[in-house]
Formats: sequence, structure tokens, C-alpha cells
Amino acid sequence: MAEIAASVVMKLRKMSGQGMMDCKKALVETNGDITEAMALLRKKGLATLAKRAARETTEGIIVCKKDANSTTAAMAALCCETDFVAKSDDFTTAAHELGKYMLACRSDEGTDAILETDVEGKKFSEVLTEAVSKTGEKIEVGDFTRYTVPDSGVIGTYVHFNNKVGAMVQIEADTDESAGALSTIAADIAMHITAIKPVAVDSDKIDPAIIQREKEIAAEQMKNKPANIIDKIVEGKMKKFFKENCLVEQPFVKDDSKTVAQVLAEVAKQAGGEAKIKKFVRFEIG
Repeated sequence: MAEIAASVVMKLRKMSGQGMMDCKKALVETNGDITEAMALLRKKGLATLAKRAARETTEGIIVCKKDANSTTAAMAALCCETDFVAKSDDFTTAAHELGKYMLACRSDEGTDAILETDVEGKKFSEVLTEAVSKTGEKIEVGDFTRYTVPDSGVIGTYVHFNNKVGAMVQIEADTDESAGALSTIAADIAMHITAIKPVAVDSDKIDPAIIQREKEIAAEQMKNKPANIIDKIVEGKMKKFFKENCLVEQPFVKDDSKTVAQVLAEVAKQAGGEAKIKKFVRFEIG
């Protein structure tokens, strides 16, 4: 066939983001048909993904996005194999695209839902395939969660400077005015969550099996003590366990003289209302 024009190669390169040589090779294989060449490059991405399916994706970045009204926020972990790719333009472009898909997704959790989400006629699975083709590494969405709040609620978000750990927290307020005043403390609490790693909001949210296991461990450690002493010691150890693992009972990371619950109550009171933490999520890569 005739030589592939450089302008056609450049056009395919802009469409696909692939290297010049890969684009030219695809055009040669498809007799210059740019649509078929684009499909061939996508198949290349799928083949790479299948080939590297068993690879571990322990690098990547946390993506967090809020809508214009800050009533919906979403967070996901976009994962890859190496830190080199995680810092590449192709990967960060895919992460930027992921932000749009997270808000458009019809589900509040589940990575499959993200992959099937369509934005402007293109599914995120296609964006992912193109990124895989460009980088040559396995790339996947590791986690995804989205929160939506009423007007009287607020969502705090925080992604650490290394982009490998992030958190979202949903706070309920009893008035619209309180919600506005709580935006800063909500972000601070999200930062606290990334640093201190709470297990649950409060003791009621911890799996009863975990609580029972902790009680049994504490009792076993004191098995040679009198029964009445064991009960008191177990009770003390469980109080310590809840203080260390329940968000509302933890000393606040920016002022450890107060608990997270106390700091939140103070801010809400200053705004003339009350507030409570409904739920939170924390993602970490690696």
C-alpha cells in the first residue's frame, strides 16, 4: 500500500495519545483506515490488561471530587504497578477523567459501576484501556465511594500531599447555617481520619465480633486474676480500645486536649446548632 501520510499519523496520535511509531504501525496494519487503527490500538490496551491481570497494583493516586454545590463528593483509588507510571502524564490524565466519571456514576459504590459509566458517549472502561495501552501497565480502580448530603449536611474531604491516602466524612447538622460553619472542621476531621485511622465512627458501629474478640483477648491476658478483678480490667481495656479506634472518642489531631466529638460540638454550638458524624471512609494505596 501507499506510504502513510505523516498528517494521518499525527491525527491518530492526537486521537489516541499513543506514540508515533505505534500509530504508524496500526495504520499500516489497517491499510490507512484511521477508525480501524484506533480500534486496533484499543485492542492492544485490552491485550496488555489481560496479559498483566495477575500483577499487583500497589501504586497510584487517590482521586477526590466534589460537585459545584459541594452536596456530592466522591473518592476513588486509581491504581497501577509502579510509582513511575503513577507520576506520568498519561496516568494523571486518566485520574483527571476519573473525577468526572465518579460524579456521573449512578451508584454510590462499586468499581464495576464506574467502569460502565458513560460520559459524552465514552465509558470509563475505554479511558482505562487507553491508559493501559499508553503506559504498558495494569491500571484499575481499586476503591470507589460517593456521599450525597441534604442542604443541612456537609462533606469534608482530604487527600494527603503524597496522593496515596485520603478520606471523606459526612456530617449532619440541624440547620443550614450550621452546615456552612462546619465546612472547615469537616475538612480537618477528614485529615484526622487519614492520619489516625479510626475503625468506626463510634462503638455502636464496630462489628460485635471484633468487640467480643478484644474482650476475650483482654480476659485471657488476666486469666490468673480473681473474676471480679478480670471484669474491671477488661472494662478498662475496652474503654482504651474504643478511645483508640472510635473516631468521636479519639483525641483530635490538631488539638489532642479535646476529642473529635468535643471539637465538632464546639464549632456547631458557635453556629447556633448541633452536629454529628454520620459516616466516613478512608482509602490508602500501597
